[in-house]
Amino acid sequence: MSDLNLENISFEKYHGLGNDYILLNDIELAIPEEKKGELAKQLCRFHFSIGADGVIFVCSSKKADIKMRIFNADGSEAEMCGNGIRCFSKHIYERNIVKKDLIQVETLKIVTIAELNVRDGEVKTVKIDMGPPILECDKIPVKTNKNTGKCLNEEIAVLDKIFNFSAVSMGNPHAVIFVKKQLTNDELNRYGNLIESHHYFPNKINVEFVTIKSKTEANLRVFERGVGITNSCGTGTCAAVVAGTILGIFEKKAPVIVHNDGGVLIITYTGKTVYMEGPVERVFVGTIEKLTI
Repeated sequence: MSDLNLENISFEKYHGLGNDYILLNDIELAIPEEKKGELAKQLCRFHFSIGADGVIFVCSSKKADIKMRIFNADGSEAEMCGNGIRCFSKHIYERNIVKKDLIQVETLKIVTIAELNVRDGEVKTVKIDMGPPILECDKIPVKTNKNTGKCLNEEIAVLDKIFNFSAVSMGNPHAVIFVKKQLTNDELNRYGNLIESHHYFPNKINVEFVTIKSKTEANLRVFERGVGITNSCGTGTCAAVVAGTILGIFEKKAPVIVHNDGGVLIITYTGKTVYMEGPVERVFVGTIEKLTI
């Protein structure tokens, strides 16, 4: 495989509740497929490069207004990302790539709708129809000893603890664990890392630890697959509300306020589809002067 030399490449960096992404216009750049993961790994390195949780490529779509592809900091491609899609939506609107208040966005798994709250030409918040949750074990995928159709409140043994988890996919897989007391960073790293790569999860999994404040409010911390601890996770927050609603923890069909480390998301599970609303900000714009991958 020959090296790819990049020079004077424009990029923008955004964050949704501290979940930060580098945006690249692949319609113009046409980065070779086999180089996208390695490019993400290099650009996402903190201290040595731009630093981010992932890289988002703006791509053309044959079945929607636009297509989003997202690569984690470890170079793996993610199926979907709630915070990322809000960053993506703000970028394509404000850069006149798709100038609509309602944008159809193709992801690796689904085509979804982004509803933009625009004030004075600037996108302040984005509401995403995240689509219906996937609960069937074989589609998530999850392979427990029970091999039941759904995986709700199942036990998983990790080191000195036994957790109860519920598996939900929002285009990407999540293990939602309700706890009485939120984990410290050390605990989140220790248990999250082992659960992420547990043999129950053949494609690995994102791990959410959730503490309940009321029937319509909760706190959430996340260990993201391929990244580690992040400030928030949009799809993980959606998965947590879905699991909590099914288990009777949250009020049915009501907006649930979920406090991530980086801020608040409002999630509504109708019983059929999931809506996620939250803020998004551009951090800075810049130029990659020279890079070889």
